Amino acid sequence: MFSDSRNRGIERRIFRSMAFAVTVAVVASLPFGHWRITTGLLVGGLLSLLNHHWLSSSTAAAFSVIAHGTKPQLKLTRYILRYFVVATVVFLAYKLNIVSLAATIAGLCSFVVALFVEALREFYFAIIHREETS
Repeated sequence: MFSDSRNRGIERRIFRSMAFAVTVAVVASLPFGHWRITTGLLVGGLLSLLNHHWLSSSTAAAFSVIAHGTKPQLKLTRYILRYFVVATVVFLAYKLNIVSLAATIAGLCSFVVALFVEALREFYFAIIHREETS
């Protein structure tokens, strides 16, 4: 449906939006929040970025397997292992009393913020291009 270059562009914009959302959340929480909240936002945000990268690479590997008929690579196992890694890091950080669990979950939600930013961008360009054709 979309060209490969357009997919890469969307992918890069979403990743940048996620990184920006995490940065804004962490910086905003520094003067106002408890250190565990700031650390939770940072840990959750970094895990969200790592999870997004792993998801992109493992999904590409899975579709490569389907398209080319090759045997699954190690990257395909990352699709499943990423949940285990994220859950383990969150569990350990919470048990060591380093992070606020709610803040960590909020940091993990940076993908949602990035999707809203991308949706608003696409909506804006849809309106602009529609007005040009009228």
